[in-house]
Amino acid sequence: MAGKRIGIYPGTFDPVTNGHVDIIRRAVKLVDKLIIAVSVNAGKGPIFSVEERAELLKGELADARNGFSTSIEVVTFDSLLMHFAEQMKAGVIIRGLRAVSDFEYEFQMTGMNARLNPDIETVFLMASERSQFISSRFVKEIHKLGGDVSQFVSPRVIEALRKK
Repeated sequence: MAGKRIGIYPGTFDPVTNGHVDIIRRAVKLVDKLIIAVSVNAGKGPIFSVEERAELLKGELADARNGFSTSIEVVTFDSLLMHFAEQMKAGVIIRGLRAVSDFEYEFQMTGMNARLNPDIETVFLMASERSQFISSRFVKEIHKLGGDVSQFVSPRVIEALRKK
């Protein structure tokens, strides 16, 4: 893979939303290989196991892959993101931004990551207009309270939520 641009799109993806898929569709235009890195992140109290989240992502990508020339891999990790990026030989971290409120947190994290490894760049992709307010947390809450989340996630994710 020498000379190829490897990017990592990290997240908890609990569950994967249409907003995540939108960022993936756009991120593949920037790199030769995109690694979707599913974080164990037990601190967030995910409802799906890391393996279930990775499988849901793989299903979503199989549906969305039409015409992707970029190699995409879904992997799980339970380490410092910058250590994982170094291990994967990635030069770019891709982050999605929905609103100004995301920016402050991401700005701080990017600064810390740059101190840990200044050779790895962070690229921010703004959520598309139709995805700006989608969050996994809201999807879980709306679904739990009996609301319709079909405009935010795929039928596959709705079925997985029902089973939980």
